[in-house]
Amino acid sequence: MNDRYEQRQAAERLALTLTEGGLQRMAARTLAAFLFTDQESITAGEIADQLEASAGSVSGAIKSLTTVGLIERLPSPGSRREHYRLRDDAWATLFTSQNTVIQAMLQAASAGISATDEDDPARRRLTQMRAFYEFLLGELPALLHRWHRQSG
Repeated sequence: MNDRYEQRQAAERLALTLTEGGLQRMAARTLAAFLFTDQESITAGEIADQLEASAGSVSGAIKSLTTVGLIERLPSPGSRREHYRLRDDAWATLFTSQNTVIQAMLQAASAGISATDEDDPARRRLTQMRAFYEFLLGELPALLHRWHRQSG
């Protein structure tokens, strides 16, 4: 099936682009598998088989993609395997307060501020870091509203 071959090639090209953009290689390949699957959900084992990768590396990639809000675990009654899918609003979720990475950055900045003295240059940099992420979170609702209006 030439179509399947072309899809795999497109998925690998996308994964390469994502890797060049800073995503870890296995997370990029796993994300591409989610984007190109024709199934409602997919298991880590199915991804590992498809990518000819180890279960451990796929598991780590899934954890990473779940953490940033791109994929979600689904209930799978009767199955002993965890099922995952790309979130319906994955790209918007990536930039919301649901993104645990943004929240972790805010918490790390606040912890760093608490651990530094008023006149410490690190405190100024950490305060700027926290202010940026607070600003970003404050601006995102309007941006996402415009996105939903446009895409909806």
